[in-house]
Amino acid sequence: MVTKTIFRKIGELDEDLKRRMQAVHDENSDLIRISEKCLILIDQCVVLVKKMIVDHHFDSIGEEVHFFKTLKPQLISKFMYYSTVLDLESHRPTAGHKILKKYYEQEQEKINQFYQENAEFYSYYRRDATYLDHKIFIRNSYDLKMKLSFGFYNFDRSFTTSHDHLIAHFIANQQLDEFLKKQIVNISDSPASKSVSPLTWSASKAGLIELVYGLYQMRCFNGGNIELSEVIKFVEKFLDTDLGNFHKTIFEIRNRKQGPAKFIQLINDHLIQHFLDKDEDES
Repeated sequence: MVTKTIFRKIGELDEDLKRRMQAVHDENSDLIRISEKCLILIDQCVVLVKKMIVDHHFDSIGEEVHFFKTLKPQLISKFMYYSTVLDLESHRPTAGHKILKKYYEQEQEKINQFYQENAEFYSYYRRDATYLDHKIFIRNSYDLKMKLSFGFYNFDRSFTTSHDHLIAHFIANQQLDEFLKKQIVNISDSPASKSVSPLTWSASKAGLIELVYGLYQMRCFNGGNIELSEVIKFVEKFLDTDLGNFHKTIFEIRNRKQGPAKFIQLINDHLIQHFLDKDEDES
């Protein structure tokens, strides 16, 4: 099969994939289901494209560069994007809008970190430079002066060049950044985010965890038929706070020199003093 015919077939597969993915979006509203179904469709398309390429000899360096610099990254970037969305949404915390906003902003930081780590090649990509194309977008060829992925030697050399996956990452990150911005805006504009809780926790987070853990150990929630993590999630959401790694905090509380019930003892002392003061006022 000649290269032009392969490129035409890849174009047809890509257009068909876009239509089928749009149908998935039209039929579903759950991002997890959408991502799962789109990943299956993308994987099927990648398999078909790979079969056409692995044993194919390109007619020219320019055609091989075109496939690995343009065509393949467009396809693989879709898989990267939906894989990340699936991971993000399936691990999305059940919490208040501040914590959710922070959750998505941390993912934005990961994208920025990726760009910083690959700043040299990102500059090459953004400038539409071509002077290294014959080395980094040709199979079994690379430039050791350019940063290579640690997993490069584990890639299928018949379907991979040294830098096509980075192009795919850049494209996926552009789409992912738009997704994250949209999620943050939706959180900020949601009715839940506008109805501010009348309560804010103004003592230490360690004190709140100590109090919640003490109540949990006394089986005060659901008769004890609930996981501590669920109780923590509710408290975080209700008070719109982030208690972080509460397991670590509980370990530190248990090993405190002043005793594990420092905050609860303080509550006890204050309450007793309050009632003593009341008794004096009334006598």
